[in-house]
Amino acid sequence: MDVQDKDIFSGDILPVVIIGNGPSGICLSYLLSGYTPYLSPDASHPNPLLHSKLHEQPHLSLLDQDLEYLCEGLEGRSSNPVAVLFDSLLLPNSDFGLDYSSPLAWQYEPARAVPHLVLGKGPPGGAWHAMEGSMLTLSLANWMELPGLKLKDWMRDKRRNVRNDRATPAEIASYYQHYVSQMALEQNFACGITVTSVTRQPGNQEGSPPCWRVMGLQRREGEELGGSRVLEEVPFSLLAHNVVLATGTHDIPAQLGVEGEALPFVCHSFWELEAAIARGELDQSSDPVVVVGAGLTAADAVLAAHHLNTPVYHVFRRSVTDPGLIFNQLPKLLYPEYHKVHQMMTQQQHQPGPSPPTPNHHSTSSSSSPSSSSSYPGYLSFPRHTVVAFRPDRKCILESDSGQRTVVQVSKALVLIGAHPNLSFLPHNGRPLGIYPDEPITCRRNPIDVDPFTNRVVAADGPGMYAMGPLVGENFVRFLKGGALAIATDLAKRRREEEGAPADRVMDRWVDRRTETDCCVLEG
Repeated sequence: MDVQDKDIFSGDILPVVIIGNGPSGICLSYLLSGYTPYLSPDASHPNPLLHSKLHEQPHLSLLDQDLEYLCEGLEGRSSNPVAVLFDSLLLPNSDFGLDYSSPLAWQYEPARAVPHLVLGKGPPGGAWHAMEGSMLTLSLANWMELPGLKLKDWMRDKRRNVRNDRATPAEIASYYQHYVSQMALEQNFACGITVTSVTRQPGNQEGSPPCWRVMGLQRREGEELGGSRVLEEVPFSLLAHNVVLATGTHDIPAQLGVEGEALPFVCHSFWELEAAIARGELDQSSDPVVVVGAGLTAADAVLAAHHLNTPVYHVFRRSVTDPGLIFNQLPKLLYPEYHKVHQMMTQQQHQPGPSPPTPNHHSTSSSSSPSSSSSYPGYLSFPRHTVVAFRPDRKCILESDSGQRTVVQVSKALVLIGAHPNLSFLPHNGRPLGIYPDEPITCRRNPIDVDPFTNRVVAADGPGMYAMGPLVGENFVRFLKGGALAIATDLAKRRREEEGAPADRVMDRWVDRRTETDCCVLEG
């Protein structure tokens, strides 16, 4: 939709603007569009404590309950209590591989809908549209789905079996885009958007309340020239009572900060490796590719190069036995390809030469060449090593944690050590909003500091700013849905307070309305 077309909204100030149209923004849009979770009649939950709490007020929707009370005593794989709660309600006991029915029933209640606008750079689905299309996702397929549309049912309609209970990023991106259409959310989504500024707007003497001003550019087709439409960027400015930061953290690749990192043979994305492969630049006769990093993207790069029989040097800071290494946390049966990479990392390690480790010593022994007679020919790992520098002659200088240096000749370097969000539209790139205000915002080390039960940004310039998803440390779709629940619940509570009606009275009114009208009920 055209972001300037505000006819669908009442008034000049929008109730909610969501910046980011990935699964976080999509899930929140679903909840704000009137889709409401209730406890199903005769529903049960395998957690007896949560089961008891849910049945204390079964007539109330989840959006009208005390989330902090429901979260008490729950444990899960997320540090966000609402994420654990919502995951437990959507996928009970899924950590144990059990397919337990959700106790929730989804009802469509248009009277609850909150007018909102979701801004995204590309189509709904966010960064999933930019991910490589053949690799399998890390999460199980049902962990990737959003409320109201089972991913496996959607995949079955596409006449494809979900391999090993996992799907490809391309399939997930298609699912998210279809979800927005299936749930009739399109009118809330504006694509081709680059947000350039989010600032607090003071109230004025004419009675306009303080709010948030969101400014940016929207790409859209302009006049026709030479038989084709020319894309143009049109500036826009919106006012909103509430702003939700849901941009994700895949915008800016992290860098090592070492000498020579800007040289043309040094890359910072998996897609640059794909492009080099497509151009025929890499094969079994190439000099080795050095892959820096021990995450899943680095593992994908190792597999891609290994598939071409291109030699690989694999450099990472941790020990192969470090429990914090992602490969040590994945079940072998579910993730055989990553287990293979971990085997390679473990079995074919660089062995330092006999020379004493000195700062200027360069080991160039045969142990620094990828082996051709091992279980995984053409691969050599460098655990507990860091990159010191890249040289114009395509030499890469490595240093072990004991100080011994190794020089390797490479054809290409891939630095795959994570990414940072692009929060350039916020003052100081959003740093003051982090747990550590003097450091850049990152998913793991310095997420945005939010209230755990409302997702309100603690250090915001004013009320009505929220953050969710990877920006607050939730990397998995399975858990970022909890942020949507927390925000939607807080907005519903504020709405009730403004109307001056307690939850029970408001709910009685909605229950009466449901008995008089034909509401859509979505199980699960």
